Amino acid sequence: MVNKMDDVTQNKKIEKACSAALEKFQKIGLEKYADIQSKLAYVLGSYQYDGNPVGLYEMGEKALSELQELQKERPRMVSKKLITDLENALKQR
Repeated sequence: MVNKMDDVTQNKKIEKACSAALEKFQKIGLEKYADIQSKLAYVLGSYQYDGNPVGLYEMGEKALSELQELQKERPRMVSKKLITDLENALKQR
């Protein structure tokens, strides 16, 4: 029973981190992030429907990579907390 609760908690963390990443990409508003935005929106909706977090982890990794690149180019555009939250959520897989 404890393991099931841990899974739910970890799934919520990756869901929250992916949602924050999607919001950041939307706020940035650059065309080059349109694809990752649509994929994040899709996997978030899919997770809410079926409860399977696999897509969240896959897209979370891609989002993390994109956000880390953006942070190198423009440090003030991406918060350290967003990067850290994604990293921590992905570690828990």
